[in-house]
Amino acid sequence: MQGTKWIEINIYTTTEGIEPLCGRLYAVGLNGVQIKDAADFNDFIENETQYWDYIDESLEPLKSCETCVTVYLTDDADGREMLSHIRGTVAELKALDNSGSFGRLDIELRGINEEDWANNWKQYYKPFKLGEKLLIKPEWEEIDNADGRVVLSMNPGHLFGTGTHHSTQLCMIELEKYVTEGDRVLDLGCGSGILSILSLLLGAGSAVAVDIDPAAPATAMENLAMNGISPERYNVLVGNVIDDAELRSKIGVDYDVVVANIVADVIIAMSKTAYCQTRRGGIFITSGIIGPRGEEVKAAITDAGFEIIDVHEQSDWLCITSKKN
Repeated sequence: MQGTKWIEINIYTTTEGIEPLCGRLYAVGLNGVQIKDAADFNDFIENETQYWDYIDESLEPLKSCETCVTVYLTDDADGREMLSHIRGTVAELKALDNSGSFGRLDIELRGINEEDWANNWKQYYKPFKLGEKLLIKPEWEEIDNADGRVVLSMNPGHLFGTGTHHSTQLCMIELEKYVTEGDRVLDLGCGSGILSILSLLLGAGSAVAVDIDPAAPATAMENLAMNGISPERYNVLVGNVIDDAELRSKIGVDYDVVVANIVADVIIAMSKTAYCQTRRGGIFITSGIIGPRGEEVKAAITDAGFEIIDVHEQSDWLCITSKKN
């Protein structure tokens, strides 16, 4: 499209890491990737040279290149929100890779400087109303809240969660519906803290937020302070709830509302954990699920013991709300 600006995202991995990395990228809604892999190229050279008279010199660097998966995003609000989602899912994969088989999993950008990230958000991230009583705004915007909506101020930094992504909006609308005064809320995969902080603004008595990204606590606590909420009501933990028993013990059980806006594979893997952490009669809200994965996620949620009570869809993203009976 003429005039469209693009951000090139390069994620460095290994041959073994290509499949799990690409699987995660597809799971957050990316439809195409480019792959550079020395092992694949050298295999091609060894086995397919009968079809070629020569290999162009410009391809020589591929013989020894570091394996890299590249995606392109539009340089606008949707692209930036997707980039935050990519950062989150790559951080999860990195934390799960105990053996280091998937390489460094570092992300490099071309077309935008890292230091310009926060400032460039300002031209795209604007206040917007959501649901029956929510108003989401960036911290730098002044607003006229004439109709008395619940106002959530956010500065996303590099982490997923501004409220502009379809999956986040679906979760927020469900939280508006189900969070009641004094509730205990658990936010699994909290990113910027947007869902748990919103829950506190909606009247929850306390919230625990968990993310696999070590940058999450600082960003979430900054957003908490921005909204004038006491830190005594909020706790942010780092780790993987699926395989860390000590972390699960710290989190505890009997939450009134558990929310997880992650990706389908992680939701499937953590459904039984979420069931244990939800009180009887409590609500489990989950999104980050692209349409084709919906049935798998529903099956995992019901197998864990939940009863699905609602499913909402927005632009091929699903939000599944269930109850522990």
